[in-house]
Amino acid sequence: MNIIQSNIANLPTKYGKFKIKAYKDANQEHLAIMSENFETLDAPYVRIHSECLTGDTLGSLKCDCQNQLDLSLKFIAEHGGLVIYHRQEGRNIGLLNKVNAYALQDQGRNTIQANLELGFGEDDRDYSIVGYIFNDLGVKKLKLITNNPKKIQYVESLGVEIVERIPAITKSNKYNEAYLFTKKEHMGHML
Repeated sequence: MNIIQSNIANLPTKYGKFKIKAYKDANQEHLAIMSENFETLDAPYVRIHSECLTGDTLGSLKCDCQNQLDLSLKFIAEHGGLVIYHRQEGRNIGLLNKVNAYALQDQGRNTIQANLELGFGEDDRDYSIVGYIFNDLGVKKLKLITNNPKKIQYVESLGVEIVERIPAITKSNKYNEAYLFTKKEHMGHML
């Protein structure tokens, strides 16, 4: 894996002050967003947040992504830790295909059916960059902020100790209820 890294920079935000570092692999650029006290923490709180342009930036109500990112950044600012902004849009199908998946969902498919109909898996994310970031930042144990059992399995497969799992539960709405149901019932998310 050939990774290019940035220097660490300051990132003051509406949530608090952070440090930020970018990582570039062959296909994407990812971010490590660290609390100012991150390096002093033995088992930091960590959120691996998968990119969702429509949710994170545009405020889409079809998912819970922006709410989870807001929750995580506020929590990390207060308690210390790390948010990895994992840039693999639409479970790694890309923005164009994600919009096509939205169109299929508008016709009645669920998120998994839409991905499969477009020729993708239900979740095509590759978490290898996360392992690289953990190694680079010296993360050996953590408190993982997630509802996703695949993220738990991946972190454990790295030999990183999960001291605690913190749920990332946010309010649902009429636009994302079916999406959240699919994540819970078909993908095993702990909602």
